[in-house]
Amino acid sequence: MTMCARPGCTGSLQDGYCDVCGMAAAPRPTAPSRPAGTAPSTRGSSRGSTRGSGRGSGRTGSTSTRRRGQLGAGLVEIPPIPYRDPATAVLASPQVAEAKRYCSACSDPVGRAAEGRPARTEGFCRKCGTGYSFTPKLAAGDLVAGQYEVLGCLAHGGLGWIYLARDRNVSGRWVVLKGLLDSGDADAMAAALAEQRFLAEVEHPTILKIYNFVQHPDPKSGALVGYIVMEYVGGQSLKQILLARREAAGRVDPLSVEQAIAYMLEVLPALGHLHSLGLVYCDLKPDNVIQSEEQLKLIDLGGVRRLDDVAGAIYGTVGYQAPEIAEEGPSVSSDLYTVGRTLAVLSFDFRGYGTTFVHDLPDRADVPVLAAHGSYDRFLRRACDPDPDRRFGSAAEMSDQLTGVLREILAAQDGQPRPAPSTMFGPELDAIGARPLEGPADRVFAALDPAVAAVALPTPLADPADPAARFLAGLAAASPAALVAALPGAPVASVEVGLRLARAHLQLGRPDQAGPVLAALTDDDWRIDWYQGLVALATGRPAQAADIFDDLYALLPGEPAVRLALAVADEAAGDTDGARRGYATVWRTDHSYLSAAFGLARVHLAAGDGERAVAALESVPATSSHHVPARLAAVAARVRGLAPAQLDADRLRAAAAQLAQLDLEPVRHDRHAAELLEAAVGWLRFHRPGTGAAGAGVLGEQLAERPLRARLERAYRSLARAATSRAERHTLVVRANAVRPRTLI
Repeated sequence: MTMCARPGCTGSLQDGYCDVCGMAAAPRPTAPSRPAGTAPSTRGSSRGSTRGSGRGSGRTGSTSTRRRGQLGAGLVEIPPIPYRDPATAVLASPQVAEAKRYCSACSDPVGRAAEGRPARTEGFCRKCGTGYSFTPKLAAGDLVAGQYEVLGCLAHGGLGWIYLARDRNVSGRWVVLKGLLDSGDADAMAAALAEQRFLAEVEHPTILKIYNFVQHPDPKSGALVGYIVMEYVGGQSLKQILLARREAAGRVDPLSVEQAIAYMLEVLPALGHLHSLGLVYCDLKPDNVIQSEEQLKLIDLGGVRRLDDVAGAIYGTVGYQAPEIAEEGPSVSSDLYTVGRTLAVLSFDFRGYGTTFVHDLPDRADVPVLAAHGSYDRFLRRACDPDPDRRFGSAAEMSDQLTGVLREILAAQDGQPRPAPSTMFGPELDAIGARPLEGPADRVFAALDPAVAAVALPTPLADPADPAARFLAGLAAASPAALVAALPGAPVASVEVGLRLARAHLQLGRPDQAGPVLAALTDDDWRIDWYQGLVALATGRPAQAADIFDDLYALLPGEPAVRLALAVADEAAGDTDGARRGYATVWRTDHSYLSAAFGLARVHLAAGDGERAVAALESVPATSSHHVPARLAAVAARVRGLAPAQLDADRLRAAAAQLAQLDLEPVRHDRHAAELLEAAVGWLRFHRPGTGAAGAGVLGEQLAERPLRARLERAYRSLARAATSRAERHTLVVRANAVRPRTLI
């Protein structure tokens, strides 16, 4: 027990106050403070430079000025949050619950009732002696700085009470005054001043606007207390939205994954704007993002600091803060980590995020939304990687990948494609398997040629900042052979030169020569890995290629081109299920990747599922340059590879009707007609339906053996006349003779 130090007093100190005279204890030196409920860093420095993946490399004041927002990125419909009348938001009895009263310096509980004594709202921490106060400093009717008329308290935040006021000087607009947790705390005052300074530099529609910084005397001590004057945003924080959903459902009820993503896609440009100013936000969490109608606002910039600040206090929240903060300080990478953690908390039941999973994520199999959407799972794991060098490198990059993931998720939900140009890849150069070969077979159903696929896959975009960019621009139209001759004489060795040379070797069918070129590139550039995957694919190492593309999928989870390459490698390696999932995801999301449609048909056919193969091919749009090859492949998919017992008259007629709808030149038509007629004759010989099957015929002939054989003979003889070699002509004549109907003469 500590005795009161006041002369002549015999009382003892309870919660920093004498139980006899009621006077406060003499204040002790204060320790650095932090917002209540947040985690202090053990080191007051930052890296001073951005770290990320080296490979990845209007205002709202009064109701009259509110604007319609752009939530959802044009992809998601977000329920608006009604604008709240400011007067109804004022607390009738502003209090901080005992359970939420903690020392700002050491986090020890303060202001708690004990041994029959009521809890104090002001006092000193028993553990470290730091003063605390949870009593509002302003009351309704107070006039701050002769301009702001206080209506009352709105909430208690990390740095103290937040008040609603009217600005008498600006048409009575609503404003918010944010005070300090403790007016005697130097660090808290510095944080508030910092918030004012940083906000004065920021002009962004998603970041709360600061209007002024004023001071007002404390009603008890007379000491001046600082207040930030900010715009009023009438709505709900994302945390309040989650709590309302839980109360309505009677259980944890996270947001839909697409709504959660839409929110973060609105937040990321705001963070990117801060980063461009050399600032880091530090404390993103659902509490600090408010939705009002269709707008989002990033609030509470009390933790914002400069990247080159190595001495300032660091603010953050356990469960959201990156693990390296204590040792290395905040960075762009640590800011993006908080985006990933916030997204996880919003989108699934993430219990234990501040304890069991403080720096980890649950297993994918234990979280339905992660199990259902592999790209989303990979996005979160990169965003929340414990190693800052493996995270996204910038808010823009993170936003691009998250948008790609969102498009994929939405396409999976309703089956409607969500195409968009990539910021990292060009279009695919050829539709793998889309061009028919000479003869009755089509490449779409032939064995996949990995070497051909390696050249047809999309190409990563060139780096315009590469030192050899101007030299390479002069060779844009050069052939692969000319590139191989010219590139060794480049005025400067660079990654772009090496990648262009490796690609030229691949195009010339020399992947073994591309490998050493890539091995000599030592830069940390994901595009090197991409080309190494292509080399592995072209040199008969599909399992190794699949491993490389799988790693790139983790790095770039929103890129359909990477998923397409992985599907090709899986197919080549014999992983039919993996290939099917990859092709289906890419095609469902973006119909510009025609290789995915043909690949999906291939793997379905390999699994004996002709119906799904046909459906994939028939989904190629009529506007595509590969619409006719896809329709021809669909004709073949109805009959190819099927035993006579697996065929039926309806399937044959459907194939014939589809072929008849295509305006083909005679030779090409006869080539596909021959395959269909062969299948029809085989079916008739197996089933023996009599002189003719009921219903429509096939290619204008009765569905009977004799007329079909005669039509097949004519097709083969027509193809023989158009043959370009003697051997081919001979083969076709033999086939014509073999199928000729038997006669008595």
